[in-house]
Amino acid sequence: MLSPDTDTPTRPANAQDSAFLEEKAFRARTVLVFGTISDALAAETVRKLLALDAEARAPITLVVSSPGGHLESGDAIHDVVRFVASPVHMVGTGWVGSAATHLYLGAARERRVCLPQTRFLIHQPSGGAGGAASDMAIQAQEILKARERIAEVIARETGQPLERVRQDIERDRWMPAQEAVAYGLASRVIRRREELGL
Repeated sequence: MLSPDTDTPTRPANAQDSAFLEEKAFRARTVLVFGTISDALAAETVRKLLALDAEARAPITLVVSSPGGHLESGDAIHDVVRFVASPVHMVGTGWVGSAATHLYLGAARERRVCLPQTRFLIHQPSGGAGGAASDMAIQAQEILKARERIAEVIARETGQPLERVRQDIERDRWMPAQEAVAYGLASRVIRRREELGL
């Protein structure tokens, strides 16, 4: 494809460009978590966190913009953020919802920040139970256990009373950046990288 003003071919964005940008971010000790949280995204994120941690004990910045997704995949990232020796700074941007909020809470509160337009969503897990009646009963019990676990993590990481969190996650609870700070999801709103305080 040629540019209208020159005879030089224009380069469409491709996998090579994407790999180059990912490599640049990785060298800057920055990991991006964008899109739906899945097993594949969790595996890639965990692999990067472990590699960066093995390389040095310098801080890692994890930038999150996700509507959520698979809870256990979020669990994997949440737990590895705590597992690595390198301090991990969470930066919320866009929206941080559901399972993404759960992984975001993996960092220590003072290392959880967000950009001004970030919106957060907390709620109870959902799932489609199907199959035999006995299997549906087991799935329902597991969803109830997951709801309680999520409530306990949110309460522990925000300082909110557990009973309040249980009520708040009964339905979708949206919070803009400043409200998320007041609730304890994030420690502060930042506008520039220099404010991250690495």
